[in-house]
Amino acid sequence: MPTPWNGIEQQVLRSRITMADIQRRSRYLTISILHIITIMCQALSDGPRFAEPIPNVTVALGRDANLPCVVENLGTYKVAWIHINRHMLVTMHTRVIAKIPRFSVSYDNQKTWLLHVSSVQKQDIGYYMCQVNTNPMISQVGYLEVVVPPNILDSMSTQSTVAVRENQNITLTCRAEGIPTPTLMWRREDGQGIFVDRRGKVVMYDGEQLNLTKISRTQMGAYLCIAKNGVPPTVSKRIIVDVEFSPMIWVPNQLVGAPADTNVTIDCHTEAHPRAISYWIFNSTMVLSNEKYFTHTVENSYRTHMRLTIRNLQAGDFGNYRCISKNSLGETEGSIRLYEIPKPSAPPKATEIKSSANKEGRKSTPAPPKRLTTVWPASYKPYYPKRTERPPSSEEKLERPEQKPRGHASTGSAYIIRWSAPQLMIVAVQYMLTGPYVPPYVAQNAN
Repeated sequence: MPTPWNGIEQQVLRSRITMADIQRRSRYLTISILHIITIMCQALSDGPRFAEPIPNVTVALGRDANLPCVVENLGTYKVAWIHINRHMLVTMHTRVIAKIPRFSVSYDNQKTWLLHVSSVQKQDIGYYMCQVNTNPMISQVGYLEVVVPPNILDSMSTQSTVAVRENQNITLTCRAEGIPTPTLMWRREDGQGIFVDRRGKVVMYDGEQLNLTKISRTQMGAYLCIAKNGVPPTVSKRIIVDVEFSPMIWVPNQLVGAPADTNVTIDCHTEAHPRAISYWIFNSTMVLSNEKYFTHTVENSYRTHMRLTIRNLQAGDFGNYRCISKNSLGETEGSIRLYEIPKPSAPPKATEIKSSANKEGRKSTPAPPKRLTTVWPASYKPYYPKRTERPPSSEEKLERPEQKPRGHASTGSAYIIRWSAPQLMIVAVQYMLTGPYVPPYVAQNAN
């Protein structure tokens, strides 16, 4: 009966494999089998161990958080959760030790232990240890991070409305809390720039405090303090800065002329804060809206446009009108003189020319002028210069060769001279022989 070694020897002979190769392969197979046996024995005899680390968990304030602890080969050992920051034992195996109802623990009958924290609060932030009571003890740590959206502290910030006199300094303060710590920035609600110290005009300014030096009326308005830390929502606080100053006024036209029996409108522009009282005075009397006068005021922030319309101007309406503006800080006025100008003269009216011979009064049409007729001698043919259909273009001028004039230019005056010279000679000879010369066409007309 053949043995296995006989088969191996035959395979070796067929494959032409040396004895050294056979020994090397046998040694590798033996090592692999021993490694597998070692792993199996370790799995059967080893104690508890952590299969994976505890992840760091980030949760928003008020939400729920879960911390997993994966333990293999737990056996009869127990798992405990400890909050290191509080030095507090939270759970022991399936029991909750801490007297905080928001904590609980669960086990999935596999190898994962979950610590549940419901409605997370700020004090829940910190390190949590998952511990197994082996000898020696084994443990691992995870971190619970609670993020808190920004919140502006009104009690530590500038109030919602502040007032300051023009050309004085003011500091706006805004403080906020949150996790992570919020960043603060300022901007104007209307999108205009902010004048900050020597930096000039900026659209956005970072920091808790905004210093406005020598503030002017153009910097009046709402300022927004915006707090954000990457956790929604972003919050803001609106602070209205009122810049106070006494009224000032300017008049576009201090002299206004208008003819009688017409309407005229005069204007004044004022600036003031706090809001000013604006009105018109004429002949020491306040002007009110009625059939004669119409007052109209347009307000835009601290600016006011005053308009007064006077209807059907008469002699008593001309004079000085005063526009007055006053507030708690002062009073000012402007003056406009309204004077009369003559009415424009009426254009002349068209008149009809009637013929004396037309007694019915109908319009007579003048007769057209008589046409003059020129009678030429039968032998004379008038010269008319030829017309070109159109003037030559610049290209045609370039293409046509220049033509030299032949003799004298054939103009009308030259032709008349050439014709009249022989006729004058004939008249002179006939006059000497027979008396005055009478052209035939004149004699014919005389007959």
